[in-house]
Amino acid sequence: MTIRNKRDLFEIGGTSIAPGKTADIALPISDLSAGMQANLEIRVFHGRRAGPIIFVSAAIHGDEIIGTEIIRRVMKKLKPSRMAGTIIFVPVVNMFGFITHSRYLPDRRDLNRSFPGTERGSLASQLANMFFTEVIERCTFGIDIHSAALHRYNLPQIRIASGNSNLKELALEFGAPVVIEAPLRPGSLRAVAKEAGVEMLLMEAGEALRFDEFSVLTGVNGILRVLKKLDMIETKRLGKKAAPSAQTTKTSWLRSTKGGTCRLTAPSGTKVHEGDIVAIVSDIFGDEEEEVHAPFDGIVIGHSNLPVANQGDALLHIAQVKQFDGVDERVEQIEDALFNEPLLDEDEVI
Repeated sequence: MTIRNKRDLFEIGGTSIAPGKTADIALPISDLSAGMQANLEIRVFHGRRAGPIIFVSAAIHGDEIIGTEIIRRVMKKLKPSRMAGTIIFVPVVNMFGFITHSRYLPDRRDLNRSFPGTERGSLASQLANMFFTEVIERCTFGIDIHSAALHRYNLPQIRIASGNSNLKELALEFGAPVVIEAPLRPGSLRAVAKEAGVEMLLMEAGEALRFDEFSVLTGVNGILRVLKKLDMIETKRLGKKAAPSAQTTKTSWLRSTKGGTCRLTAPSGTKVHEGDIVAIVSDIFGDEEEEVHAPFDGIVIGHSNLPVANQGDALLHIAQVKQFDGVDERVEQIEDALFNEPLLDEDEVI
């Protein structure tokens, strides 16, 4: 499906939206066991001027709620009468997991392995199909926001398909601490979007069922930078160049070599050299300790928040960085820019 956004009405879900207006739309998914209708709730900002059609989505995994807050703040800053193009916001894709604080759907399926889905398939398949046909296929670009799983934290990072110079440019404009060229997984949103000709940035930040201000501000300011880069918004407040992101194509999870308790010595955002001690695991008596060492030079992009570890549990996620000079300064630069010189006030409208 190819839709060109001129200065016409934007139609979706049987609703027509005039240029410069906003509309909330409930896309019907399926009937629930108690007889209620399950809907995919979206909000559309249809700009007054012509421009690209994009989507911004969150909570494909129901417990990854950081993107819901990021989208809330981004929407507060936008006014369709001042915008070009159209944005389809989906703050909660997996409303079933969102309600139950679960990563999965009621049938334990992973929505991000269920695309493109089918109209008469499982609940996950129906939801994936609705999101694919009504949202993804209408767009040329999208931003999908995730967090780490339960008891883990991800340093804000952008993941893109490898070999796409346009996506890399937008990822660097976003201004997250790290940009990772990561492979696409079958059945994922990124994979089907690419097959449909839709370019995507995937943001990973924070932890499941929690908000943290660093992740939220990184996401809000990053999305606004991308919108400006796409000529969808105009503002001088975003003119300052973002701190440079570390770029990588290789990451590695470090796992516990024994069961016991873990003390991290290099949490997310830490620069490490090959051989550095990044964690110490000891038995419950503290008599036997084993050191975990960095396998290469890089930056820690994720860590476990759970001090109790079984043998084989993931402790830290490290991204290899080839251009190593200054990596340790990047997170500090980004954090200083976000907290000490906020680009936009909480209630400022662009």
